[in-house]
Amino acid sequence: MQLLNTLYVTLPESYLRLDNNTLRVEIDREARLQVPLHHLGSVVCFGHVSVSLPLMHRLADEGIALVLLDANGRFRARLEGAVSGNVLLRQAQHRKAGIATFALATAQACIAGKIKNARSVLQRGARDAKDPADEAALSRGADDLAASLRALPASPDLDTLRGVEGDAARKYFAALNYLVRADLREHFGPDGRSRRPPRDRMNALLSFLYAMWMNDCRSAIEAAGLDPQIGFLHTVRPGRAALALDLMEEFRPLADRLALTMVNRGQLDRGDFVVREGGAVSLEGDARKAVVVAFQERKQEPLTHALLAQPVPLGLVPLVQARLLARAIRGETEGYLPFVYK
Repeated sequence: MQLLNTLYVTLPESYLRLDNNTLRVEIDREARLQVPLHHLGSVVCFGHVSVSLPLMHRLADEGIALVLLDANGRFRARLEGAVSGNVLLRQAQHRKAGIATFALATAQACIAGKIKNARSVLQRGARDAKDPADEAALSRGADDLAASLRALPASPDLDTLRGVEGDAARKYFAALNYLVRADLREHFGPDGRSRRPPRDRMNALLSFLYAMWMNDCRSAIEAAGLDPQIGFLHTVRPGRAALALDLMEEFRPLADRLALTMVNRGQLDRGDFVVREGGAVSLEGDARKAVVVAFQERKQEPLTHALLAQPVPLGLVPLVQARLLARAIRGETEGYLPFVYK
């Protein structure tokens, strides 16, 4: 299964090197882990992690992506071998990106999936709320997102669409605070969405989870033979995986669900975060490992996909969606159908 083929290295000062046909993780010259290369699809390193040059070469030869993130999960670099994939599909993708009607319809689908999944988060929270005031606030937030969904089809261009999405995001994050346990809101209640750097604990946790979803979405895009740099919703910029960001939109609320679960169950506490000079907040130490483990466990959970007749592990859904996107680009379907979490 393509669920656990990503190795996440979160321990500071880790050293990764090649040992015959395995990847060896060492700290202070002591082996902590050894993984056969044929078990790996990608390696993701957080923070101060060193990688030997022979291992880099071997990973490139084997088609195993090496992703470097900072301690907060922000993308720094990606090393991969020769680009593979269907050149005809990529040509079609580049052409479709220049067709305004196709780009707008695809971007609308991505945002519709995101808002539907975000609305589901608020609706579920309203059903489970113990406090009537919390229930009312969450219900209002869900109603606001329903209004945003109704406004999407009327967006005449991408700029207007991005405005609708931004307004929906502000309303959603304003309501998200009511999903945090009342006794934890002082330390974990999000103050809107902040990044680069995160300004509170919840945003630091979300940024960490979003970075892992981003890696999976980019891998899925590349596995489908698409160009991760050419998107429809996100503008093209040097070094920006715009299409992976497009695909990731519908998965952001799933990261939010996991973050809320871990906080409300006490799997993380305020001491797992460090507030730095200037107000930046980061997730630290063993807590990062705990989040990675929870993320991998969540990806193994089966769910029903709208277009498939069998249960699919959550971790495979980005691959399914990337292939659906490729079919839309080829013209095999009328448009892209986003993933909606039930």
